[in-house]
Amino acid sequence: MRGIRSTRVVIDGAVGPAAIRFADDGTIAAIDRSYDGARGAGLLDVGSLVVSPGLVDCHVHINEPGRTDWEGFTTATRAAAAGGVTTLVDMPLNCIPVTTSEGALLTKRRECAGQLAVDVGFWGGVIPGNAGQLPGLARAGALGCKAFLIHSGIDEFPNATESDLRQAMPVLRGLGLPLLAHAELDLGTGAADAHAHADPRAYGAYLASRPRAWEDAAIRLLIALCRETGCAVHIVHLSSASSLPALRAAKDEGLPITVETCPHYLCFDAEAIPDGATHFKCAPPIREHENREALWRALSDGTIDLVISDHSPCTPALKLPERGDFQQAWGGIASLQLGLRAVWTEARRRGHGVAEIAAWMSERPAKLAGLAARKGRIAPGLDADLVVWDPDEAHVVDATELRFRHKISPYVGRALAGRVHLTVLRGEIAHDGVEPATSARGVTLLGRDARSTP
Repeated sequence: MRGIRSTRVVIDGAVGPAAIRFADDGTIAAIDRSYDGARGAGLLDVGSLVVSPGLVDCHVHINEPGRTDWEGFTTATRAAAAGGVTTLVDMPLNCIPVTTSEGALLTKRRECAGQLAVDVGFWGGVIPGNAGQLPGLARAGALGCKAFLIHSGIDEFPNATESDLRQAMPVLRGLGLPLLAHAELDLGTGAADAHAHADPRAYGAYLASRPRAWEDAAIRLLIALCRETGCAVHIVHLSSASSLPALRAAKDEGLPITVETCPHYLCFDAEAIPDGATHFKCAPPIREHENREALWRALSDGTIDLVISDHSPCTPALKLPERGDFQQAWGGIASLQLGLRAVWTEARRRGHGVAEIAAWMSERPAKLAGLAARKGRIAPGLDADLVVWDPDEAHVVDATELRFRHKISPYVGRALAGRVHLTVLRGEIAHDGVEPATSARGVTLLGRDARSTP
């Protein structure tokens, strides 16, 4: 295949006919803004199927090494390819060792060799006392570093305090790396105590145990530290719409703050989650219907920059399906393969188009990760990473189609539009709409200049 043509190609925020020609090195050689006149040997004609830039999912917990019974590079990257994702950025937990030192990142790089169906970058981690390790993480190729402001769920990745962040953020600023932050601050045990004797199967009790106020307080602190240190800050998986005015004001002030949310916050609402359905548990939690609609408005007006999966799987037993205990079950939603379809299904109901999907799920995530020189857009000189999909074709998600390790997801049984027909990674087919390619062609993307290694 030397290129691809369609009547609907997403380029520079617009949709129209085009032919994309590939160079021998897997980049885009040229774009012909026509359809009828664009012919040639090896040019795949996909008719009216949409051709978008491959998705860039920069919030994925792959968990290898150490917890490959939860997920791993082979299964995660094959799931990504099946969902039109051509680039992942792996989080610094829940692997063992956690990625908080140069040595740990080098170990992870060795582990992923020969397994990658798509390209993969890495975030490092900020924990108490590791500010001196951050330059080493940068040397090893970290694209930025993540901190938790609340217990992470695993003891080996402790949360950072305000003092820890004051030490780390000037170092990150000097390295040119952003701080990514899980923004919840435990304001005391009152919320948890109030529900200690509530039905552990009740979703409402879990929701009340992690109130919006926890997110809002953390985000206020991060805005203040961003202003004080000049370090770029990225708020991961925003759930609380109550924080939107503060984030909007911070952006208007010119502070280097970006914000992501996730498909599950845009697709589900608390009122519809059944008691005991722990496959919906995540932190921060899925909130009420009106909160969801406020997130959509903020995505539309640019207060929220991008949408990523926060794919955070675990073994089925850790979800406690028999007990349905929201307080004790592992918090995390598996959705890596389904992000495009889930977001598109809800987006089109609200009048959004495929070009907006490309901005939210390809272009802006690539920019956050420092990969915009290669990824996230259809343009000459960038990698020929594409997803070919039908925005009108819908079907009910069946567990048997899922490529991630454990087939547990709140999207199973849900009708989603936007079938992926083809995923192209650097000019070669990574998924044909049925099966992933047999060769592992993915490379690691090291450092914000995106130099790559096989």
